Amino acid sequence: MTQADMKAVMEQVFRECDALRGAGQLEYAGGADAFGNFNRLAQMLGLDRKAVLLVYAVKHWDGIASYVRGHRSQREHVFGRINDLIVYLILLRGMIQEDEHEDIPDDA
Repeated sequence: MTQADMKAVMEQVFRECDALRGAGQLEYAGGADAFGNFNRLAQMLGLDRKAVLLVYAVKHWDGIASYVRGHRSQREHVFGRINDLIVYLILLRGMIQEDEHEDIPDDA
């Protein structure tokens, strides 16, 4: 794959992840709180919301690992699992920034 091809892949993945995040916000957040579903479940279970997110993310990581080991007949395509994991990691970053009262860095 050329560098130009990889740049096109990254741009496509970013577009897909942005759309996925937007759809997830409508379906799960339940309002203006971007972390609404994580906060509700964390409160219900007495956990940190980042731990709740980790559970969801590991599910997708397990599917990716299964794909890498050769299991191709999964109910969700590996690209979807990769995008889900990317979105969860971005949500985790947002949670950490909010928890630590950090501004969004210019050079991150």
